[in-house]
Amino acid sequence: MAAVWNLPCIFICENNRYGMGISVERAAAITDYYKRGNFIPGRRVDGMEVLCVWEATKVAADYCRSGKGHILMEPLAYRYHGHSMSDSGISYRTREEAQNLRSKSHPSVLLKGKMLNNKLASIEELKEIDVEVRKEIDAAAQCALTGPEPPLEELSRHIHSTNPPFEIRGANQWIRFKAVS
Repeated sequence: MAAVWNLPCIFICENNRYGMGISVERAAAITDYYKRGNFIPGRRVDGMEVLCVWEATKVAADYCRSGKGHILMEPLAYRYHGHSMSDSGISYRTREEAQNLRSKSHPSVLLKGKMLNNKLASIEELKEIDVEVRKEIDAAAQCALTGPEPPLEELSRHIHSTNPPFEIRGANQWIRFKAVS
């Protein structure tokens, strides 16, 4: 549809190198996801490099805003853990692989290194930021655990338009389906 209507959309398909229990090489004939759509131009970007993703997103947004239509971005990243409690993540890769990549190419480690090398921040400033972020995360977690339950109506908030231009049967899953005349 994006090709038919020449829509200015950025489609993002993160490739974290593993599906549920299997590497992409064993699950797909074409592992370059950004090349799969015949009618959608694609770009691969290093998803572990925050500044690369930021720059690629700017380029994609400019492409769409210029009237050229849509584009697909494939940030190539790494998933450090399994998908769920039943997926340990070690049946299809080694712990050493994940630890090695975490120590060398974790996005926060790479960005901190660039900031230090370019003298944009000191080690002390970055440690202060880490402490403040940890406090904010702990406060948010505490609020979520001890705060009141949100009302049922909030579950679908920001998922569907609250004022569709016409009645759509089933658009709000929290009300009974209505007949549309």
